[in-house]
Formats: sequence, C-alpha cells, structure tokens
Amino acid sequence: MTGSAVVVVASTSAAAGEAPDRTGPVIRDWLAARGFAAAAPRIVPDGPAVGAAVRAALGAGADVVITTGGTGISPDDATPEQVAPLLDVSLPGLIEELRRRGSEQVPTALLTRGVAGFAGDAFVMTLPGSPGGVRDGLAVLEPILAHLLGQRRGRAGHDPR
Repeated sequence: MTGSAVVVVASTSAAAGEAPDRTGPVIRDWLAARGFAAAAPRIVPDGPAVGAAVRAALGAGADVVITTGGTGISPDDATPEQVAPLLDVSLPGLIEELRRRGSEQVPTALLTRGVAGFAGDAFVMTLPGSPGGVRDGLAVLEPILAHLLGQRRGRAGHDPR
C-alpha cells in the first residue's frame, strides 16, 4: 500500500503534557510498515479539536485517518460525534468486530462508541485510547485495509462468493 496517513490522538491529558501518548506511535508505525507516509501523531484535547484535526487531515488529502481515544462514555469523550458527520459511507461492521475482539479479553470493550467509514475516498476509523483497543483495531484492519481502499477507488473486485 502507498499513500498518506494521519494519526490523531484525542487526549486532553496528553495534549497538556500531563500523560504520555501510548497509542499514537503504535498506529503510526503500523501504517508506516504498510507503506503509508505518516508523520508524528497529532495530539489534541478531546472534543472539537478532534473534529478540526480530522477535517485538516482530510483537507490535506490523507488516504487514511485513524484516531485513538475519546470513544468511551466519559463526559469529555466526543470523538464519534466529531467524526461521524464527516463520513459519507459508514462501515459499522469494523467497529462491531473491534468490540467483539476486545470483549473477549475485557468486557468493557463493549462500551466503545467508535465509528469507521469513508469521507470521500479517505478511510477513517476511530480506535479506543487503550493499547489493547488499538491492538484489536489494527488486527481488524490488517487483512482488509488494502481491499477497502482499492474497492472505494474502483480498483478491487467484489467478493466472488
């Protein structure tokens, strides 16, 4: 795969320098290993700054935008509300699989409210802010990301079954 990717970390405490970002670099490295040009993760506070960062990434022509954090049920978790309006095509099955995988290890994984889909030709997915949630999300994407991007651009066929 080739193209550009942006990682947005939704964490008020990491944006303020009060806590380390433990997930953004993992996602960036995963994307880079698959041929995407990915800069250092952009760390922003929860809320409207997440929407602004995703809109900026889309405006810059990113092929893939992955967020981490802000998908839970805390009062300041608003990543789904910021990202969902930007999607033209929703892919709820990806989030369903993320929750299923996560709940096998941690029952509270069922609480993630993430979203996934396309904004134009750019694939966007919101992952939880935990290392385990990111690991599960990347495992969901591993076998299908290239197909998703190709099919959206009319270069991949449909499942022949």
